[in-house]
Amino acid sequence: MTAKVKIERRGSVLCIGLNRPEKLNAMDIDLYVQLAEAYGVLKADEGLRCGLLYGEGKHFTAGLELDKWAVQFSTGRFPRLPEGACDPFGLNPLLRVEKPVVVASHGVCYTLALELMLAADVRVAADNSRFGQIEVQRGLYAVGGATVRFIQNIGWGNTMRYLLTGDEFDAHEAYRMGLVQVVCPAGEQFDRALEIAERIAQQAPLGVQASLKSARMSLAQGEQMAMDRLIPDLLPLLRSSDFAEGVQSFVERRPARFRGQ
Repeated sequence: MTAKVKIERRGSVLCIGLNRPEKLNAMDIDLYVQLAEAYGVLKADEGLRCGLLYGEGKHFTAGLELDKWAVQFSTGRFPRLPEGACDPFGLNPLLRVEKPVVVASHGVCYTLALELMLAADVRVAADNSRFGQIEVQRGLYAVGGATVRFIQNIGWGNTMRYLLTGDEFDAHEAYRMGLVQVVCPAGEQFDRALEIAERIAQQAPLGVQASLKSARMSLAQGEQMAMDRLIPDLLPLLRSSDFAEGVQSFVERRPARFRGQ
C-alpha cells in the first residue's frame, strides 16, 4: 500500500509530503497518524534540524475527509497517536515537535491546511494558493488551532473576516495579513521553502530550539514568563560546544560547523 505521507531526508532537513494526490491530499485518519509519525522522526533524530511540509500533486490539501472525522470527533477526541509520534497541529504541548517546520503551500489549501501552517513556523505560498477556513460552511468550526493561532498571526479583524464567513483568499492576501512570509511562482514553492529550511539548519541547533521555545512560551504562558526565562535558559548555551565553535568561527572568519552539542 502506498504511504499517505512521504518522508525524505535532505541533509539536516526532513521533507514531509502529504501523499494522497488522487484525493487532493485530503486527510483521513491514516494520513493523520502517518503525519504524526513523520513529525516524531523529526523530533527524535538529532541529525535533523528542520522540517519541510508540502503536498504532492496539484494541491497542498483540501482538508479533512469529514465523513471519517465526524465519527472520530463524536468520541470527543483526536485519534490516539502511537508512542514517539508528535501532534502535527501542536495542540498538545507535550507532543509538539521542538524543531522548526517550514511549510510550502500550493493550489487548494482548505481547513487543516491552514491549521498545519499555523502550527508551523515559516510559510511559503505559491501564487496559485487558495486558502479557506471553511468549517462554518459545513456546520462546524475549526478545532485544529485556527481560532487561537489566526488571532496571534493576523489579528482579530482579519481572523473574523475569514473565520466567520469561510470566504476564500489568495496568496497575496495571505502575505498582506502576515500569514505567509514568501509568495513565489507556482512550482517554485518547494525549492524556496527548502532554501529557508536549509538556512535554518545551518545555524546552531541549540540556539534555534531555544529561540523557538522562548517565542512559543511568550504565546502560551505570557510575555513576562518568557522574559523571566531569557537569562536562565541562556546559561546552558554558554557552556555548549556550539557556542565555543560560534565564537571561534567568528574569530577565524569562517562558517561555523555546529554539532548540536
